[in-house]
Amino acid sequence: MLKQNNLFLILLLAFITIIGCKNKPNIDNRVDALPFFNEASFTPKWISPKSKELENFHKIPNFNLINQNGEKVTQKTFDNKIYITDFFFTTCPGICPLMTDSMLKLQEEFKNDEVIMFLSHSVTPTIDSVSKLKAYSLDKGIIDKKWHLVTGDKKEIYDLGRKFYFVEEDLGEPKGIDEFLHTENFVLIDKNKHIRGIYNSLNRASVVQLILDIKALKLEM
Repeated sequence: MLKQNNLFLILLLAFITIIGCKNKPNIDNRVDALPFFNEASFTPKWISPKSKELENFHKIPNFNLINQNGEKVTQKTFDNKIYITDFFFTTCPGICPLMTDSMLKLQEEFKNDEVIMFLSHSVTPTIDSVSKLKAYSLDKGIIDKKWHLVTGDKKEIYDLGRKFYFVEEDLGEPKGIDEFLHTENFVLIDKNKHIRGIYNSLNRASVVQLILDIKALKLEM
């Protein structure tokens, strides 16, 4: 009798599970894709990647910067690419070397993937000349065609970081150009220049999640 009761309970649970799965709402596969972000709180927006809503959604604007080889870098450099971006400076004694180590891990993971690129902005552009960026890239083993270290106009770089990539966490506190921009965050940008994630580069689990998210994002292409 006990065995029959146990069998009945097992069958009942199986039936409930099947019914529950069938009754899940259709959400256009949004949980299978990454969210979009359009402001500094990084509140996720669950929008279908094919939605017309994205036509007027927040995008990273064009920019005009110079990389470690003295080449112009613009948004055209990243056409039909996924890229990961950060803000650093070559003389940083603290978090920047750790950030670079994390980016190097990403470079190694995707070194043979032409779709994935990296973009690091110097927050001390008057110090980080092209020659200094080149020396830094050689010292770290950076792949030139894959990872651009850029310098340029300080206001443009700081505006990109604060107003468009939202890399700082000081919500509601506007800062001027004389206030130093320093953050350990990596930001994931899709082929349409939309923000799809922000990650703490000093946290191993966060970097692992970034790798998984890059692979998920590639499925949209």
